Amino acid sequence: MRRDLVQFVNQNYINLETFRKTGRPVQTPVWFVSDPRGEIFYVRTAKSSGKVNRIRQNGRVNLMPCGQSGEPLGYWVLAHSREATDTATFGLVRTLLVEKYGDMVAMFEARAKESGQKYTVLMIRDIGE
Repeated sequence: MRRDLVQFVNQNYINLETFRKTGRPVQTPVWFVSDPRGEIFYVRTAKSSGKVNRIRQNGRVNLMPCGQSGEPLGYWVLAHSREATDTATFGLVRTLLVEKYGDMVAMFEARAKESGQKYTVLMIRDIGE
């Protein structure tokens, strides 16, 4: 595994930094899962969230492992993100989320369903490149 990715191993949160049209950064701590090699990260989030809208405009993001409230646990690395659109990826991400976060996933899904919220998946690639 690449040295800049080792810092994300065994972490529960990443601080996902996206950028407004003005270029101003916005940092959001989020759950994440990764592919088996740890080179592609996935974030499942509300489809209407600000971070999704910002990524639609500009896929450049920065990532850092962090605590639940966003406190730094590593250093920033550059990456690129886009929305995943295929159902296979949605299924994979849900499975990975349940493996990593357990019953909390179902709790958040129930809340989202009650509020009519729809999810999307952000695929984060080219991390540190």
